[in-house]
Amino acid sequence: MVDTDRRTDSVFDFADVVVERAGLRALDGFTAAVPRRGVTVLFGPSGSGKSTALRLCNRLEVPTSGRVLFCGDDIAGIDPLWLRRRVGMCFQRPTPFPGTVGDNLRAADPDASESQMVEMLARVALTGSWLDRDATALSGGEAQRMCLARTLMARPQVLLLDEPTSAVDAAAALVIEQAVRELADDTGEQGLIAALWVTHDTAQSERIADCVVHIEHGRCTGFRPAQPKPETKPEHGR
Repeated sequence: MVDTDRRTDSVFDFADVVVERAGLRALDGFTAAVPRRGVTVLFGPSGSGKSTALRLCNRLEVPTSGRVLFCGDDIAGIDPLWLRRRVGMCFQRPTPFPGTVGDNLRAADPDASESQMVEMLARVALTGSWLDRDATALSGGEAQRMCLARTLMARPQVLLLDEPTSAVDAAAALVIEQAVRELADDTGEQGLIAALWVTHDTAQSERIADCVVHIEHGRCTGFRPAQPKPETKPEHGR
Protein backbone atom coordinates (compact mmCIF):
# COMPACT_ATOMS: atom_id res chain seq x y z
CA MET A 1 0.00 0.00 0.00
CA VAL A 2 1.01 3.65 -0.31
CA ASP A 3 3.82 4.84 1.95
CA THR A 4 2.39 8.18 3.10
CA ASP A 5 5.54 8.86 5.11
CA ARG A 6 7.64 8.90 1.96
CA ARG A 7 9.68 12.11 1.72
CA THR A 8 8.04 13.62 -1.33
CA ASP A 9 7.50 17.33 -1.80
CA SER A 10 3.90 16.84 -2.96
CA VAL A 11 0.92 15.02 -1.57
CA PHE A 12 -0.82 15.13 -4.97
CA ASP A 13 0.64 15.50 -8.44
CA PHE A 14 -1.49 16.00 -11.54
CA ALA A 15 0.30 15.11 -14.78
CA ASP A 16 -1.37 16.26 -18.03
CA VAL A 17 -4.80 15.23 -16.74
CA VAL A 18 -7.80 15.27 -19.04
CA VAL A 19 -11.35 14.67 -17.81
CA GLU A 20 -13.84 14.57 -20.66
CA ARG A 21 -17.61 14.20 -20.38
CA ALA A 22 -19.93 14.04 -23.40
CA GLY A 23 -17.23 15.54 -25.57
CA LEU A 24 -16.54 18.46 -23.22
CA ARG A 25 -13.31 18.72 -21.25
CA ALA A 26 -13.68 19.66 -17.60
CA LEU A 27 -9.89 19.37 -17.35
CA ASP A 28 -7.71 19.81 -20.40
CA GLY A 29 -4.09 18.90 -19.74
CA PHE A 30 -4.12 19.94 -16.08
CA THR A 31 -0.65 19.74 -14.54
CA ALA A 32 0.01 20.88 -10.97
CA ALA A 33 1.45 19.80 -7.63
CA VAL A 34 -0.13 20.12 -4.18
CA PRO A 35 2.43 20.66 -1.40
CA ARG A 36 2.63 18.13 1.38
CA ARG A 37 1.83 20.64 4.11
CA GLY A 38 -0.42 23.63 4.60
CA VAL A 39 -3.54 24.85 2.83
CA THR A 40 -3.47 24.90 -0.95
CA VAL A 41 -6.28 26.77 -2.67
CA LEU A 42 -7.57 25.75 -6.09
CA PHE A 43 -8.68 29.15 -7.36
CA GLY A 44 -10.58 30.03 -10.49
CA PRO A 45 -13.93 31.07 -11.92
CA SER A 46 -17.02 28.87 -11.89
CA GLY A 47 -16.75 26.10 -14.46
CA SER A 48 -12.95 26.21 -14.60
CA GLY A 49 -12.49 22.61 -13.42
CA LYS A 50 -11.66 23.21 -9.76
CA SER A 51 -14.15 20.74 -8.30
CA THR A 52 -13.29 18.13 -10.91
CA ALA A 53 -9.62 18.33 -9.96
CA LEU A 54 -10.55 18.02 -6.29
CA ARG A 55 -12.73 14.95 -6.86
CA LEU A 56 -9.87 13.20 -8.64
CA CYS A 57 -7.99 13.20 -5.34
CA ASN A 58 -10.21 10.56 -3.74
CA ARG A 59 -11.40 8.85 -6.90
CA LEU A 60 -14.86 10.36 -7.03
CA GLU A 61 -13.72 11.18 -10.56
CA VAL A 62 -11.27 9.30 -12.77
CA PRO A 63 -9.13 10.88 -15.48
CA THR A 64 -9.82 10.22 -19.13
CA SER A 65 -6.07 10.44 -19.61
CA GLY A 66 -3.05 11.58 -17.65
CA ARG A 67 -2.07 10.59 -14.12
CA VAL A 68 -2.84 11.63 -10.57
CA LEU A 69 -0.29 10.65 -7.91
CA PHE A 70 -0.87 10.41 -4.16
CA CYS A 71 2.39 10.57 -2.21
CA GLY A 72 4.20 9.46 -5.36
CA ASP A 73 1.91 6.53 -6.25
CA ASP A 74 -0.55 6.42 -9.14
CA ILE A 75 -3.98 6.87 -7.62
CA ALA A 76 -5.46 4.49 -10.20
CA GLY A 77 -3.80 1.59 -8.39
CA ILE A 78 -4.99 2.56 -4.89
CA ASP A 79 -8.05 0.95 -3.31
CA PRO A 80 -10.75 3.68 -3.17
CA LEU A 81 -11.95 2.75 0.33
CA TRP A 82 -8.40 2.81 1.70
CA LEU A 83 -7.82 6.15 -0.03
CA ARG A 84 -11.00 7.77 1.28
CA ARG A 85 -10.11 6.95 4.87
CA ARG A 86 -6.93 8.97 4.39
CA VAL A 87 -8.30 11.65 2.11
CA GLY A 88 -11.42 13.10 3.74
CA MET A 89 -13.84 15.38 1.93
CA CYS A 90 -16.12 18.22 2.98
CA PHE A 91 -18.70 19.02 0.33
CA GLN A 92 -20.25 22.31 -0.75
CA ARG A 93 -23.46 21.61 1.15
CA PRO A 94 -23.67 19.77 4.47
CA THR A 95 -24.78 16.15 4.43
CA PRO A 96 -25.95 15.28 7.96
CA PHE A 97 -27.08 11.71 8.58
CA PRO A 98 -30.33 11.01 10.48
CA GLY A 99 -29.80 10.85 14.23
CA THR A 100 -27.89 12.95 16.71
CA VAL A 101 -24.64 14.81 16.26
CA GLY A 102 -23.00 12.05 18.30
CA ASP A 103 -24.44 9.41 15.95
CA ASN A 104 -22.93 11.29 13.02
CA LEU A 105 -19.48 11.43 14.60
CA ARG A 106 -19.59 7.74 15.49
CA ALA A 107 -20.46 6.93 11.88
CA ALA A 108 -16.89 7.96 11.08
CA ASP A 109 -15.34 6.29 14.14
CA PRO A 110 -17.60 3.72 15.84
CA ASP A 111 -15.12 3.28 18.69
CA ALA A 112 -14.87 6.99 19.52
CA SER A 113 -15.23 7.92 23.16
CA GLU A 114 -17.34 10.85 24.27
CA SER A 115 -14.21 12.79 25.18
CA GLN A 116 -12.80 12.26 21.68
CA MET A 117 -16.02 13.52 20.13
CA VAL A 118 -16.08 16.54 22.43
CA GLU A 119 -12.49 17.31 21.46
CA MET A 120 -13.36 17.13 17.77
CA LEU A 121 -16.39 19.37 18.20
CA ALA A 122 -14.15 21.89 19.95
CA ARG A 123 -12.01 22.03 16.80
CA VAL A 124 -15.02 23.42 14.93
CA ALA A 125 -16.02 25.72 17.81
CA LEU A 126 -18.87 23.57 19.14
CA THR A 127 -19.23 22.16 22.63
CA GLY A 128 -20.08 18.73 23.98
CA SER A 129 -23.66 19.87 24.58
CA TRP A 130 -24.20 19.45 20.84
CA LEU A 131 -23.74 15.66 20.92
CA ASP A 132 -27.41 14.97 21.69
CA ARG A 133 -28.84 17.44 19.19
CA ASP A 134 -30.77 16.27 16.14
CA ALA A 135 -28.28 16.56 13.29
CA THR A 136 -30.97 17.10 10.65
CA ALA A 137 -32.40 20.07 12.59
CA LEU A 138 -29.18 22.09 12.56
CA SER A 139 -28.83 25.30 10.60
CA GLY A 140 -26.69 25.26 7.46
CA GLY A 141 -23.63 26.65 9.22
CA GLU A 142 -24.03 24.37 12.23
CA ALA A 143 -24.50 21.32 10.01
CA GLN A 144 -21.44 22.14 7.94
CA ARG A 145 -19.31 22.49 11.06
CA MET A 146 -20.63 19.15 12.31
CA CYS A 147 -19.88 17.53 8.94
CA LEU A 148 -16.32 18.84 9.12
CA ALA A 149 -15.99 17.36 12.61
CA ARG A 150 -17.40 14.06 11.30
CA THR A 151 -14.85 13.99 8.49
CA LEU A 152 -12.06 14.69 10.97
CA MET A 153 -13.18 11.83 13.24
CA ALA A 154 -11.69 9.42 10.68
CA ARG A 155 -8.28 11.09 11.26
CA PRO A 156 -7.63 11.80 7.56
CA GLN A 157 -4.15 12.71 6.41
CA VAL A 158 -5.51 15.06 3.75
CA LEU A 159 -8.66 17.17 3.76
CA LEU A 160 -10.47 18.13 0.56
CA LEU A 161 -12.90 21.06 0.76
CA ASP A 162 -15.21 21.89 -2.13
CA GLU A 163 -16.35 25.48 -1.46
CA PRO A 164 -17.43 24.41 2.05
CA THR A 165 -18.50 27.91 3.13
CA SER A 166 -20.55 28.91 0.09
CA ALA A 167 -23.86 27.99 1.74
CA VAL A 168 -23.18 29.28 5.28
CA ASP A 169 -23.19 32.70 6.91
CA ALA A 170 -20.06 34.79 7.43
CA ALA A 171 -19.60 33.81 11.07
CA ALA A 172 -19.77 30.08 10.31
CA ALA A 173 -17.43 30.57 7.35
CA LEU A 174 -14.78 32.11 9.59
CA VAL A 175 -15.10 29.24 12.07
CA ILE A 176 -14.56 26.68 9.30
CA GLU A 177 -11.63 28.64 7.87
CA GLN A 178 -9.98 28.92 11.28
CA ALA A 179 -10.52 25.23 12.05
CA VAL A 180 -8.83 24.16 8.82
CA ARG A 181 -5.98 26.62 9.30
CA GLU A 182 -5.34 25.31 12.81
CA LEU A 183 -5.36 21.72 11.59
CA ALA A 184 -2.99 22.51 8.74
CA ASP A 185 -0.63 24.26 11.16
CA ASP A 186 -0.85 21.47 13.76
CA THR A 187 2.31 19.36 13.88
CA GLY A 188 0.86 16.98 16.46
CA GLU A 189 -1.01 13.71 16.13
CA GLN A 190 -4.10 15.26 14.55
CA GLY A 191 -2.28 17.57 12.15
CA LEU A 192 -3.01 17.16 8.45
CA ILE A 193 -0.52 16.45 5.70
CA ALA A 194 -2.38 18.96 3.56
CA ALA A 195 -5.69 20.68 2.96
CA LEU A 196 -6.88 21.35 -0.59
CA TRP A 197 -9.62 24.01 -0.71
CA VAL A 198 -11.66 25.02 -3.76
CA THR A 199 -12.86 28.64 -3.92
CA HIS A 200 -13.47 31.49 -6.33
CA ASP A 201 -13.52 34.03 -3.47
CA THR A 202 -10.39 36.19 -3.58
CA ALA A 203 -10.75 37.44 0.00
CA GLN A 204 -11.19 33.91 1.33
CA SER A 205 -8.16 32.71 -0.59
CA GLU A 206 -6.09 35.47 1.00
CA ARG A 207 -7.28 34.45 4.47
CA ILE A 208 -6.63 30.73 4.28
CA ALA A 209 -4.04 29.87 1.64
CA ASP A 210 -0.40 28.98 2.01
CA CYS A 211 -0.21 28.66 -1.75
CA VAL A 212 -2.62 29.08 -4.65
CA VAL A 213 -3.07 27.00 -7.80
CA HIS A 214 -4.85 29.05 -10.46
CA ILE A 215 -7.06 27.13 -12.88
CA GLU A 216 -8.91 28.35 -15.96
CA HIS A 217 -10.54 26.39 -18.77
CA GLY A 218 -9.33 23.14 -17.22
CA ARG A 219 -5.66 24.12 -17.18
CA CYS A 220 -3.28 25.29 -14.47
CA THR A 221 -2.43 28.89 -15.27
CA GLY A 222 -0.21 29.63 -12.30
CA PHE A 223 1.11 28.63 -8.88
CA ARG A 224 2.18 31.10 -6.23
CA PRO A 225 2.78 31.35 -2.50
CA ALA A 226 0.01 33.23 -0.72
CA GLN A 227 0.32 36.67 0.79
CA PRO A 228 0.55 36.88 4.61
CA LYS A 229 -2.87 36.11 6.10
CA PRO A 230 -4.85 38.55 8.24
CA GLU A 231 -5.93 37.30 11.65
CA THR A 232 -9.56 36.30 12.12
CA LYS A 233 -11.53 35.73 15.31
CA PRO A 234 -14.36 33.23 14.80
CA GLU A 235 -17.40 33.15 17.03
CA HIS A 236 -17.59 30.01 19.16
CA GLY A 237 -20.62 27.81 19.69
CA ARG A 238 -22.47 27.87 22.93
